[in-house]
Amino acid sequence: MPAKKQPLAAATAPIWSQTMMNMKTLLAAAVLTLPLVAQAQTPDLQPGQWKFVSVTTVKGDVEMPERTDTERQCITAQDLQSADFGFVEEEQGCELLDQEIRADGLRYTMICRGEGGEATIDGEMRFMGERIEGDVTIDTDSPIGKMTMNTRIEGTYQGECSAD
Repeated sequence: MPAKKQPLAAATAPIWSQTMMNMKTLLAAAVLTLPLVAQAQTPDLQPGQWKFVSVTTVKGDVEMPERTDTERQCITAQDLQSADFGFVEEEQGCELLDQEIRADGLRYTMICRGEGGEATIDGEMRFMGERIEGDVTIDTDSPIGKMTMNTRIEGTYQGECSAD
């Protein structure tokens, strides 16, 4: 008989919060990563205001609710041309293992190790002018058990950046 899944207890809330905070950082990197030093082409993205919606589902030893996050980001033409724009930043304890960069998107694999756990992150983003689609999968073995976090990211161009 398979082990019964545990409900999300109050004691796991801080871990979930930290996991989601780390996840949010990784998602931001996934959405806006394109090291242009390694590529002569400008990404197929319209400069301007963007809205990103990410939906994360978690499967594993602990039940966690689906989570939806929305962020807005102004991406300028200068950002897209800059060699400094959107590098995949290796957070402390993380190592970028592989990346493939194209004008129409990117794919990468990263591993992060920290106290009590390890996470493997596989991400792929598709750039389509006024749309971005992507998927990030994080497989982790943490103090609260094994988990797979699947995040679907959709970005849509919203128009010109606001002046504020």
